[in-house]
Amino acid sequence: MILPDFSQAKILIVGDLMLDRYWSGGTGRISPEAPVPVVNIRESEDRPGGAANVAINVATLGASVRLMGLCGRDENAEILKSRLASFDIDCDFFAIEGQDTITKLRVMSRNQQLLRLDFEKSFADDDKSALYSAFETAVQEADLVVLSDYNKGCLSDPQVLIQLARQHGKPILVDPKGSSFDKYRQATLITPNMAELAGVMGEAGDEQTLIAQAEACRDALELPALLLTRSEQGMTLFESGKEAFHLPAKAKEVYDVTGAGDTVVSTLAVCMATGVALSDACVLANLAASVVVGKLGTSTVSTTELAVALGHQSTHLDGGVMTEEQLALALEQAHKRGEKVVMTNGCFDILHAGHVSYLDAAGALGDRLIVAVNTDESVSRLKGPGRPVNSVQRRMAVLAGLSSVDWVVPFSEDTPQRLIARLLPDVLVKGGDYRVEDIAGGREVLANGGEVKVLHFEEGVSTTGIIERIVQNQHKEA
Repeated sequence: MILPDFSQAKILIVGDLMLDRYWSGGTGRISPEAPVPVVNIRESEDRPGGAANVAINVATLGASVRLMGLCGRDENAEILKSRLASFDIDCDFFAIEGQDTITKLRVMSRNQQLLRLDFEKSFADDDKSALYSAFETAVQEADLVVLSDYNKGCLSDPQVLIQLARQHGKPILVDPKGSSFDKYRQATLITPNMAELAGVMGEAGDEQTLIAQAEACRDALELPALLLTRSEQGMTLFESGKEAFHLPAKAKEVYDVTGAGDTVVSTLAVCMATGVALSDACVLANLAASVVVGKLGTSTVSTTELAVALGHQSTHLDGGVMTEEQLALALEQAHKRGEKVVMTNGCFDILHAGHVSYLDAAGALGDRLIVAVNTDESVSRLKGPGRPVNSVQRRMAVLAGLSSVDWVVPFSEDTPQRLIARLLPDVLVKGGDYRVEDIAGGREVLANGGEVKVLHFEEGVSTTGIIERIVQNQHKEA
């Protein structure tokens, strides 16, 4: 996949404008007036928030941006415009008399948020005729429309904007809010998170119910597509007439999730505006989210960072860490495509050269390689106190980064027999001096017409041996 030229995209964004203000300083004493810390403010910073942050994300990717929204006739609106002007964002702000620009003040100390003060009143009942009129003119020059709804009133009636955009043949991407999505009917794509979808459709007890709910929501709203963002479980795309397309989370380390949703929306917008297929746009949005959550204190991704992230991916961009339910669905789709699936398992506590060569050999036996990994509790039962050295999340993240590995899934039992019997790969592989008939899950795979193979690990390399040498060296140094 090659990144398109995002500079050709023209994005029109309408939504709730906010100013995020940060006051930071040290704390060294408790107030004598009340049991609260006293913060000696040393720094003040203003950042565009809400729809304005989406606009900055789009601009950072190189696209042209026009931003529309409602604000107060006040100093904070001017500050917001000034910050956005530095990103060459064209602002159409409609000041409402008697209203204040929505501002969120956060009091910070030692990188911790002590207090947040919200200065806001809903714009839902205010006259929006001037905004609608300007939108009707601006939409004709745009390639795509983004509606960034934070439930602050600017998008109290998004149907006006959706139908105007549809009249001019422009796709509409919506970041939704609220207890009902009916107001977004006939948009092109909406991007709810898990909590937002549950608020509309109810809690889903399992993966199949979740898929059914998402597809029912999409059908009821006459949407061509719905993208469900799922935090540490990645995201799933539901397109009309197609099977659900799941993308596991790509982040190896998560430092700050602030703004990740805006990054997803902005990346989708510029991709769709430049003609990228929706499934490919979701791949890039997923990568962009993995970049932004790996950084502290920033919520934008550049095209250079996105290109680097894309270059580091393995052949299968839908690979990564999955839940058992997600993997079962992915495996079903792989078999429909005629792909040969290989599966192996292990603790993989400290990944070493023997593991890597073994996994390379296993991956070469088919088109897809699944690695099932013992949970921490399972490793402790098998290996004893002090193991594992690395948590299951870290072990799975490292495995998912190998080019030979497509899918990684945890299991909590002492053996993966139940998991293998459910998934039934085409080839089951085990490393070591096992007999085929003694391999967990082998009987079920053979009965299903599959193969069971034994591969030998590289001689002289083992996790236990590495740990013993580390301990011996520590004793020598002591």
